[in-house]
Amino acid sequence: MNEACHTMDHGEILNADKTGYPLFHAVLYGDRVSTAKFSKRLSCSIKHLPLRVEFTYEYDTEKSLEKGITKDPTLVLDKEIFLEGLVQAETITEAFEKLFDRTIKSAILS
Repeated sequence: MNEACHTMDHGEILNADKTGYPLFHAVLYGDRVSTAKFSKRLSCSIKHLPLRVEFTYEYDTEKSLEKGITKDPTLVLDKEIFLEGLVQAETITEAFEKLFDRTIKSAILS
């Protein structure tokens, strides 16, 4: 599925056809309703950016607490807490733009 602004499926990669883009691994922690809302908001907010994001979900509260996650939903990106709570689309876009800028700068400096 590659249509914009949709609830992402477990294992789905946003911008999957853009194989030259960097790939980030995202885990959304929380209940099914809040993670579905967040994933749809996320797909709308970052679909235009030159990056790919692979989505997985974790609904188990115990596992969330073991990872230090206390807000519902929480986005963990490449094993680091990236965004907490059902944040606005603009916040998501800004966070991913900053991440992309850091990724490009570190690639250039390497």
